[in-house]
Amino acid sequence: MFTCKPDYEQAQKRINAFWEHAETDRPAVSITFPKPNAKPFTTKQHATYKDYWLDLEYRTEEAAHWLENTMYYAESMPVFMPNMGPEIVSAWAGCPYHFGETTTWTDPCVFDWGKDQAVIDMNHPLFRKLEEFTRMLLERAKGNFIVGLTDLHPGGDHLAALRDPENLAVDLCECPDMVKSKLAQSYAEYFPAYDHFVNILKSAGMPISSWIPLTSETQMYIPSNDFSCMISTKMFEEFFLDGLVQECKHYDKSIYHLDGPDALRHLDTLLSIKELNAIQWVPGAGQQQVLPWLDVFKRTLAAGKSVIAYPYSMEDLRFLMENLPARGLYLQIGWNVGNEDNAKDLMKLIEKWPK
Repeated sequence: MFTCKPDYEQAQKRINAFWEHAETDRPAVSITFPKPNAKPFTTKQHATYKDYWLDLEYRTEEAAHWLENTMYYAESMPVFMPNMGPEIVSAWAGCPYHFGETTTWTDPCVFDWGKDQAVIDMNHPLFRKLEEFTRMLLERAKGNFIVGLTDLHPGGDHLAALRDPENLAVDLCECPDMVKSKLAQSYAEYFPAYDHFVNILKSAGMPISSWIPLTSETQMYIPSNDFSCMISTKMFEEFFLDGLVQECKHYDKSIYHLDGPDALRHLDTLLSIKELNAIQWVPGAGQQQVLPWLDVFKRTLAAGKSVIAYPYSMEDLRFLMENLPARGLYLQIGWNVGNEDNAKDLMKLIEKWPK
């Protein structure tokens, strides 16, 4: 189906098993490594970071070069999302937007919940830029690789961008009803925008994926709430749980991005969401990815949810083999295996996963 992934159908079957938390003989596995004799990409100098972000023709060719010079082994998928930065939804609602070397950020635009509307505008210039980028990638990708959805942060993270996280934390105490009203309104604005880009991808015959390169033959996304590290589980449930349930129902397939030890307090609440399929646990920069977190993996799997693990060494991998079942597990191999022979040897080990 895709020249970058000739065994797409076979790989998708295993990813479907991950989504469904189905019995399987081994975990789903993502292994990538550079193709031998890969040609270097001819880079271009841009006067500003913004110039780079908005040079869509250059970024399309940059993405295609990277994808077409990478080997996608086992269940790894050649997905590229048209990245416009993690707070693009809030930019569509009026937040001033800033472009850095590797990320973007916003300034708040809500100073009074009663006066400042901050409505998601599907005619915003950056919304139209994302449309253009998506269509440009789709044209370049035909038969070669997969185009995904951009990084979207609705819900709590959207409100935190509109208001500033510290101000939002105070608002939860001082004007809770206004926050709840704006949160409900924001989802009514967000879902049509999400559906708009899903429909563009589906019309081009694409599976649905994003910055976590798990593909779905229906539709999927990655609910999150990085703001939740600032609040108690009681507040998390009062303000944000209903919206996350709405998201999971809307997406069909969903994997929650749980980021950092201060957000881990909400794990049981998340596991109670019937419609949620999986958890992506990210311990944070500088943290070990596997060894300290066995309880997190076990609790998630015991709740009938699937989970991604990021083994960064053979020690990590053997630890997971000794302690976790294959069912519901996706391994994102975090070291460069170098070549196909090494990838085959690694898969021979994983295929011995204890039953």
